[in-house]
Amino acid sequence: MKCLALLLSLAVSLHAADKPNIIVVVADDLGYADVLFNPQHAKEITTPHLDSLAKQSVICRQGYVSGHVCSPTRAGLMTGRYQQRLGLYTGGEAGSGLPMSEKIFPQYLKPAGYATGQFGKWHLGPDLAWSPALRGFDEVFGFLGRGAHDYFKLDDPEDPIYRGTEIVHEKGYLTDRLGEETCAFITKHKAQPFFAYLAFNAVHAPLQAPDDEIAKFNTGNKDRDTLLAMGKRLDDAMGKIIATLKSEGEWDNTLLFFISDNGGPLAQSADNTPLRGGKHTDYEGGIRVPFLVCWPAQLKPGEWQSPVSSLDILPTALAAAEVKVAATSVAGDSAKAEATLDGINLLPLLKGEAAPQSRDLFWCSGSDEGWWAVRSGDWKLVGEKAKISLFDLSKDVSEASDLAAQMPEKVAELTKLHDAWLANMAKPVKAGEKRYDMAPQAGKKPKKMTKEEKKKARDMERAKKRQPTTTNESPKAPNP
Repeated sequence: MKCLALLLSLAVSLHAADKPNIIVVVADDLGYADVLFNPQHAKEITTPHLDSLAKQSVICRQGYVSGHVCSPTRAGLMTGRYQQRLGLYTGGEAGSGLPMSEKIFPQYLKPAGYATGQFGKWHLGPDLAWSPALRGFDEVFGFLGRGAHDYFKLDDPEDPIYRGTEIVHEKGYLTDRLGEETCAFITKHKAQPFFAYLAFNAVHAPLQAPDDEIAKFNTGNKDRDTLLAMGKRLDDAMGKIIATLKSEGEWDNTLLFFISDNGGPLAQSADNTPLRGGKHTDYEGGIRVPFLVCWPAQLKPGEWQSPVSSLDILPTALAAAEVKVAATSVAGDSAKAEATLDGINLLPLLKGEAAPQSRDLFWCSGSDEGWWAVRSGDWKLVGEKAKISLFDLSKDVSEASDLAAQMPEKVAELTKLHDAWLANMAKPVKAGEKRYDMAPQAGKKPKKMTKEEKKKARDMERAKKRQPTTTNESPKAPNP
């Protein structure tokens, strides 16, 4: 029996050796146009390493995330399922904890022979009871709880840095340290396939960067200069990670995803050109993000113009790792939906082995926040509390022309589509109804706004004032 077990273990190890490494990198609050690979970037943008990565990647020009704020997107990313299936509609709900019963990346990949590491922001549970170290990750270096962390104060007992489940006292700049830890993980585990989840907290508030980096920018806006310095430091960390992959001979067989968790916040001078709005909204500027997929051994660099979602990252990674799992939820059957994924495997599309199919994408932040949206083909319906807007994204990527009054039939069609999707989602775990129009409005007293709600209100007000003046056409380039 011992010999049989040894032979089986050897067989698994040999098969695992052929599998790709997988790295998922999530930037935080990165503006759509705050990268060089957006052709409409401002002249002050400095992200040469990301630009180099983009030139070796498939750039998904219509890449979406499943939420317009941090933690809901992360819940969807980790599970490959709409976070609303779990009743997680808001940042407060998802940040309070992703149910431990949910299966996430390492729990799929470890049995397939992968070493697994998590670095940076978690934001899917407030304390050690929700630690990624308890969810299958072999190595963990980062912080729990809040969505933000001081970039210089890395020994704060009130907001500690953890290695595994132990508090460590660190020095340096947090973005640098996350990059360094990821590089060390790559070097340590190069003899076997590895999965690394690197969640930078850059460029999320607080706006902090080394003074010498800030001095390299002079936009006339100190916040903007600091934001760009933070982005440059993130770019530098990405450059070191890519260099490590190449020097260790792991570059060609590494499947690497790069996204932001939501659109850039306008209140922090992020640039989402040519999109409308930003973080905290379901306009394109809040949910369409920089989105790269790189696998030098398998994917030809180029551009992909059809919609993709952060929900697709898990099923794509599992397909690359040859891990079998159901790939599509079953409409109207919540029992089956709980056992399946909402995302799709992108590899046949990005390899040119399958033609893109029209797909429906959904967003909803519950009745209290009031935002919801559905995209079907090129049509998008956006609900902002009682206001309903309709856009044709094929002609109006900036969402400047509301067609709702002219096309009530299309509004009704898309609302019905959203209704059907929402019927299969759970009720919010904290309070309120699934959607704004489902909550009783009569006699509703306004409540005092929290600091976070005031920030959201400022973002939305800026979104209304800062309408893009650029072309309504999406950046054009040939498909791969």
